[in-house]
Amino acid sequence: MIEDFIAAAEAAADVAAATIRPFFRARLAVDGKADASPVTIADRSAELAMRGLLSQMFPKHSIFGEEFGELNPGSRYRWVLDPVDGTRAFITGRPQFGTLVSLFDGERPIVGIIDQPITGERWIGGHGLATTFKGAYGHARTRDCATLGDAELSVTSPEIFGPDLPRWQRLRDAARRVSYGGDCYAYGLLALGQIDVIAEATMQPWDWGALVPIIEGAGGSITDWQGRALSPQGDGRVLALGDPSLRAAAMEILGE
Repeated sequence: MIEDFIAAAEAAADVAAATIRPFFRARLAVDGKADASPVTIADRSAELAMRGLLSQMFPKHSIFGEEFGELNPGSRYRWVLDPVDGTRAFITGRPQFGTLVSLFDGERPIVGIIDQPITGERWIGGHGLATTFKGAYGHARTRDCATLGDAELSVTSPEIFGPDLPRWQRLRDAARRVSYGGDCYAYGLLALGQIDVIAEATMQPWDWGALVPIIEGAGGSITDWQGRALSPQGDGRVLALGDPSLRAAAMEILGE
């Protein structure tokens, strides 16, 4: 059954990619949402395309998207969609964004897709399965990292942390280097063994749902800052590690 769900997730990513590409590096109107994050016609159109496809394929499943809320709430299976994760990168012409498609069984994400529609790269994860990477460069396997002092750390932006910023800065100071930007694309790079640690906050289920099976299937771990499984009822803090042996050290630094 999970293979059928993965095929459906890939089909949803395909229709989103076809919708998004014509808008890339075009002159688009950018609207602000209630949380001050930007949104464009590409976000909205891609989500509608995915919702239309998935609702035809699985009419009894819930569909929850960042832009248009939830359809059929209460179903065991829930598709969670982020049509353009990294809208700031998208509207500035940088291909460090992606479409996220995930399927939750209850509160557990069992299928995840990161799709980069411009480069044609795609990460495919399924619960209990090895992650697959479709792209010219790299393969889906995290790398060993002996200590935080050897680690490449990544974050989309320090602005997301608010009062948690000093805790993240301690992690930054312990790492070898830090890079900025990337949104979901950075998590894909972690799954390829290019990045070792990502710590972020204020993440919603549509931001992290697809990442869980992808990172775990590539040999990494993704939890909250206390090492607990991510949950829709969680606090939005996410810690992704290419080498799970770094968890205790990272959690100690990120502790209150």
